[in-house]
Amino acid sequence: MVLGFSIALIIFSLLLLLLVLMHKGKGGGLSDMFGGGMQSSVGGSSVAERNLDRITVVIGLLWFACIVVLGILMKSSS
Repeated sequence: MVLGFSIALIIFSLLLLLLVLMHKGKGGGLSDMFGGGMQSSVGGSSVAERNLDRITVVIGLLWFACIVVLGILMKSSS
């Protein structure tokens, strides 16, 4: 059971990394310093961006749940 949650944690970690990198920068950070803020924003988010936000939040919650479950399993097995 620990092995299954460990594999799920690795998969969710990689997915979360990919999803965060797919987001477009909001500006005001390091991306502006290196020329990433040269794009003009239209002022609203598209449906694809909102869906990407939702998917990222869901994957993040699943990642957190895997960590909590693994912590409980490790504590109870010791």
